[in-house]
Amino acid sequence: MAPIKIITAAVLILATVGWLAYTGVRDTKSYYCTISELNAMGKKAYSRNLRVAGNVQPGSIQRAGTNAHFVLLEQGNALQVNYQGSEPPPDTFKDDAQALAVGTYGRDGVFHATQLQAKCASKYAPAKPGEAPAGNTAMLAPVK
Repeated sequence: MAPIKIITAAVLILATVGWLAYTGVRDTKSYYCTISELNAMGKKAYSRNLRVAGNVQPGSIQRAGTNAHFVLLEQGNALQVNYQGSEPPPDTFKDDAQALAVGTYGRDGVFHATQLQAKCASKYAPAKPGEAPAGNTAMLAPVK
């Protein structure tokens, strides 16, 4: 009788751990898609965690504390984004910056982001011919 109780308890514990692992992975994974792919997803877009990238439309950023509302552009497509995260947007989050928003697409047509990453394109762009490079140029100084 005792071995049956032990086996039953072990099976219940393993089933519970398996179920928790499955639902945890399912709820935290996110799909990367472009704005045009998001528009083509239809009703599937409302039930998935998504990652959408694009360039921040100049003049569209409206900040309110740690939150921000802005528009992402990608190949002629626009997406309204409402960011409500626990941290303010990064310092590199500016007009024309490349941004990646992680969150869910709402039935209101707005992407509700809980995470935001941004890269300032001008910071990483090569110098134009005849111009001095921007940023740290210590490595470019001639050695004496």
